[in-house]
Amino acid sequence: MKKYFLPIIALLCLAFSGCNSSSEYKEASDPEVKTPVTVTTIKLSSISENISLSATSAYLKKNQVKANITGYIEKCLVHVGEFVQAGKPLFYIRTKEAEALSKFHASDTSFHVTGLIEIKAPESGIVTEVNKYVNDYASDGDALATIAQQNSFVFLMNVPFELKKYSTVGTSCTILLPDSSRLNGTVLSQLSTMDAVSQTQLYEVRVASNQNLPENLVANVLLVKNTKHNTQVVDKTCVLSDEIMENFWVMKLINDSTAVKIPVKKGISTDSEIEILSPAFIPSDRIIYSGQYGLPDTAFVLISK
Repeated sequence: MKKYFLPIIALLCLAFSGCNSSSEYKEASDPEVKTPVTVTTIKLSSISENISLSATSAYLKKNQVKANITGYIEKCLVHVGEFVQAGKPLFYIRTKEAEALSKFHASDTSFHVTGLIEIKAPESGIVTEVNKYVNDYASDGDALATIAQQNSFVFLMNVPFELKKYSTVGTSCTILLPDSSRLNGTVLSQLSTMDAVSQTQLYEVRVASNQNLPENLVANVLLVKNTKHNTQVVDKTCVLSDEIMENFWVMKLINDSTAVKIPVKKGISTDSEIEILSPAFIPSDRIIYSGQYGLPDTAFVLISK
């Protein structure tokens, strides 16, 4: 019995030693996992907190071109969207009398009555409406077209009463158009009435541009609520948060391959940047810009160029 027992023990010991060596070899061969990331730095800069209010474009001054005689539209020389100079001929109207007397011209060529009345543009501007066309009948005083004065173009901004202190006359602002383009503007004046339902007051915002924009264009006006100078600012993508948006942190590199979680207290936030109130960073501190999502409190990283 003993001669069989000893070989069995020897075989078991050999099997266990083989497993251990295989496990040790596997652990030694596992590479260290590193997450590719890009980095940036904290900068000292100015940052502003803005209020966004809706506004609609409008022409405050419009001139109606009216018929000064009764007759038929012989010529229409204008179309909607055209810019016209003051004094430019817009319509020619043939009077009713001339229309009736023109029948005698066929029998007597010496008898010729034109009866054409020229209607000119009273002011320079953009034609926003044309009411009469060729062969239309127009009575004396009928509106033929509407011309909007280009220098009267404004955005009418809706301001809640509690925010009126940020929209005083003369305040500079930024107008954000639906195509993401931005225009500089200035609060020109305020209207004296309040909307009873929304409790907002209309303010006129003058655009510092000669860009030809349509009427009834809805845009957002950005007013500065608060500005801080020489404060810590970082790109918004660098700051992570929990699900309830109460705790915030960044991933800071302590060397070329290791990043650690640093809780931060944030201040003013814009579309692209966030102010860091604490802790204080130094200009050489490297903060992960991309690739930090899902990393543990301490992580091995690989800096991508």
